[in-house]
Amino acid sequence: MRHSGRRTGRAAGGRTRPGGPWTSAAALLGAAALVVSLAPAAAAATGAAGPPGPAETAGRATATPALVSGIREQAPAEDSAADAARAYLDQRRDRYRIPDARHDLVPGGTVGAHGEETVRLRQRHRGVPVLGGEYVVRMENHDGRRTVTGTSGKYFTGLTTGTTDGIGSALAVERAVDAVLGDLDDHHFAGRPAAAPGTDPADLLHGTDHGLVVLPAGPGVLTRHITVRGTGAADGAPVVREVYIDARAGYPVLQYSGVQTFGAERPAARAAARPVPRTPAARPLAAAEKGTGVRLDGTEVPLDIEHDETEGTYVLRDSTRIPQDDYHYGVLSTWDARGREVADTSGTWPDGIREFSSPAPAFGADATASGAVDAHWAAGRVYDYFRAEHGRDSLDGHGMTVNSLVGVTGSYGTPYANAFWDGQKMVYGGGDEEYLPFSAALDVVGHEMTHGVIAHTANLMYAGQSGALNEAIADYFGNTIEASVYGIPADDPDSGLLGERLCRTKGPRACATRDLDDGRTTTGSFVGVDFLNDNGGVHLNSTIFGGALWDARRELGAAATDRIVYRALTRYLTPLDGFTEGRAAVLAAAKDLGTGAARLKKLKGAFTAHGIVPGWELALGNDSQVLLDRINTAGTELGAGGGWWAASRSNEDGSEPYSVWAGRADGKGQPRLMSPNDGRYHTRPATDGRTVVWQAHGPGGVDILARSLSGGPVRTLWHGRSVGGATGVDGDVVAFDYYTYGGRSGIVHLSLKDPQDEHAVGGGTYHRAHGSSVSHGKVAYQDMSRVGLTATYAWTTRVEDVATGEDRAVQQYDGSTSLGPTALNGTHVFWLLDEGLDANATTLRRAALDGSEVADLSPGSGPDALNAYDLAVSEDAAVVGTYLPDTVIRNESTPKLYQFAANGTPGAPGTRLGRVSCNRGAQTGASAPGGSQVIWLDSTTGRTDVVTRAKPTGRCG
Repeated sequence: MRHSGRRTGRAAGGRTRPGGPWTSAAALLGAAALVVSLAPAAAAATGAAGPPGPAETAGRATATPALVSGIREQAPAEDSAADAARAYLDQRRDRYRIPDARHDLVPGGTVGAHGEETVRLRQRHRGVPVLGGEYVVRMENHDGRRTVTGTSGKYFTGLTTGTTDGIGSALAVERAVDAVLGDLDDHHFAGRPAAAPGTDPADLLHGTDHGLVVLPAGPGVLTRHITVRGTGAADGAPVVREVYIDARAGYPVLQYSGVQTFGAERPAARAAARPVPRTPAARPLAAAEKGTGVRLDGTEVPLDIEHDETEGTYVLRDSTRIPQDDYHYGVLSTWDARGREVADTSGTWPDGIREFSSPAPAFGADATASGAVDAHWAAGRVYDYFRAEHGRDSLDGHGMTVNSLVGVTGSYGTPYANAFWDGQKMVYGGGDEEYLPFSAALDVVGHEMTHGVIAHTANLMYAGQSGALNEAIADYFGNTIEASVYGIPADDPDSGLLGERLCRTKGPRACATRDLDDGRTTTGSFVGVDFLNDNGGVHLNSTIFGGALWDARRELGAAATDRIVYRALTRYLTPLDGFTEGRAAVLAAAKDLGTGAARLKKLKGAFTAHGIVPGWELALGNDSQVLLDRINTAGTELGAGGGWWAASRSNEDGSEPYSVWAGRADGKGQPRLMSPNDGRYHTRPATDGRTVVWQAHGPGGVDILARSLSGGPVRTLWHGRSVGGATGVDGDVVAFDYYTYGGRSGIVHLSLKDPQDEHAVGGGTYHRAHGSSVSHGKVAYQDMSRVGLTATYAWTTRVEDVATGEDRAVQQYDGSTSLGPTALNGTHVFWLLDEGLDANATTLRRAALDGSEVADLSPGSGPDALNAYDLAVSEDAAVVGTYLPDTVIRNESTPKLYQFAANGTPGAPGTRLGRVSCNRGAQTGASAPGGSQVIWLDSTTGRTDVVTRAKPTGRCG
């Protein structure tokens, strides 16, 4: 087999592969759920002026309407708004088709003002929460008499799944941690070795079980929701992942990051895992004061502060804005987190930090340089905007304390140039040589605080299109607040820039992270990616919707558009809504506010100009031949060899456990089902054109299975606790990576004819192996082993001849080199490595099988260097997966594929064959079936397909 080598070990350190193995997490939830909303339904948008009377937008994969407007129907008399709303839905079962609203919908909060009440009701299936299942009922309340004026949201009527857990909490947490470790290792290698070779990586992560959750795909998938927090072993990167584990098979079916950053990034930071996030200690009573400080732009500004009688100092604590009473003491506080690494602050409250203080009311240079003055001043401006313009009392609408942490660093004290909302607080990086502390930009502070508002209203899931919608609304209000405070007119060409004030040397346009006025912000520029690449494109695609809102603001005026967008957010949108639902919500909110027909036409025109029209996803295409469409799988890979391919696929709505299919690389004939439908998840297949080998994940562990392409029984070759990386097969030799408990990696190769003829390498505390590949009777891998009983470790690329048992060291490295995946053909071994020559580049190295003729097909530094993470070879060609870790959000930042002549002369013309495909979006899981053909998983269209090209396209304009 011409095997696609995948890295699986953590011994050699890590650079995050943006896409990860979660090739189609949105598609996993199928047309019934996330594909509807993260790649939204093609339902007709409402809101156009028309005749009076009810207007319904049909839901997709549900009989409950997505939106009902134009009604005035009396709600039953009940004491609470939530009970009245549920009784109304029960009374109108013929329209809403919710069998028992009182039982299946639980109150999720009511917002009331000026005689209006908006009730959020969260769906339960047989008592179990449904991810994103939320229905909204809008009512008027006059003297206790309620009139329903509209409804919207998602209630999934097709759910029939049982709710009996088959794995338990402990196993679910273990599998979730394994899943995160697998992702970090499979696609993680960078310019440093593992932090401590004798440490088990799993010790750096911990999982918290939130209980059972139904994913609304088809009849439903029963899962356990686990949050995994901690630190990556390879580079100390902070880890916060939301993982959903199939509650019957124990397989991770959905995973995404839980941190909402200003810019897309792959942070590098280090921290020990903490048990439970906590809040600041109670503060002593203090007197409100007026102070001053100088912002980073040199402007002196007033500050609302307090005099702390106990300490005798003045602190950045504002108790003047949020109404105080006997039940809560809400303040705006700014905390000194300098010297704290980002992983210490994400989802946790760092021990020992204090509010910024000063001996006098005038805060000095220290508070300025850290960004504390900017953060405190800006938090007050953002609070004032939401209070004055929308009557909102703090982020939650009920006077919650607003905590801002400033001066955070990356791992080992390296610069951290970003900011995020972690569900509890704002965290601002201290910047770097070019970027100021991120609190220096008012639009950044407004963006992050708006994430807090979103979390307490629509709570848009931070992945895929709902995540891009989340980012778009945060961008909109961040820019709105900046424009309001600075008096920036709507027709200013720089009014749509975000983060343009953050740079020390660059001008606004060069500095800005995004531009809501960018002409490319249309659905024609939509970038289809998987959930571990920018969380499914939350930043990459946000300006499509954000640009439409900004254009509408210019057309309709600031005040009117701000009210419309805020109303849509707080009274219409629900967690899984995407662009189409967002358009419908904004248009309906505009009608509520009395927007006339002419202005409604302009509002609709803004969305149309950005391509947000019903069915827009159908216009996305690619330059490749589709071999298997809509695979609806996550956490699996693709194999190819001998003119055949093999891939995992679920059913159309993504609700069934995965099956393995195989087909001809030339596209002829029909794909063949290889695996049994036994409730396990059949993943990461490989083939040499004669046999398909794959992994089967169930509650009892993982089996390596095999079946001949010509048919016959499915054979079990191996059983273990956990398997990582891709599987490989070539003739009689099967190879794969595995993990022992604690995340210690090893490799196994065995005989297809006699599986008991097995050989294992690594898997221990002081000896680990990863990145296996197999071809022509040989197995290549990366090895980390302790030298004797010393504290010294050797990192080595090795090739073993299975027939003779000879195990040859091809190349040895010092501990500063990081090793990635290997791949073999009949004459050479290939591998990726990072010698730290260039922070954003990787070397593609080749050697003869005896270790001679070492050469670099792609250099580790210089203008032609690539940042590669994945590798596959045939006799003729080598292909690598790459990405650009840009600060600028663009298509080129997503995974792409480059091809090289396998026997080419390094640096010679024709050796680097160029880009395999010019498709937009993520191109991952490359495999080489033979010749120059490449087969890969492509997410350009917003779903994931198995596609191919017979030869590379070369250059892409």
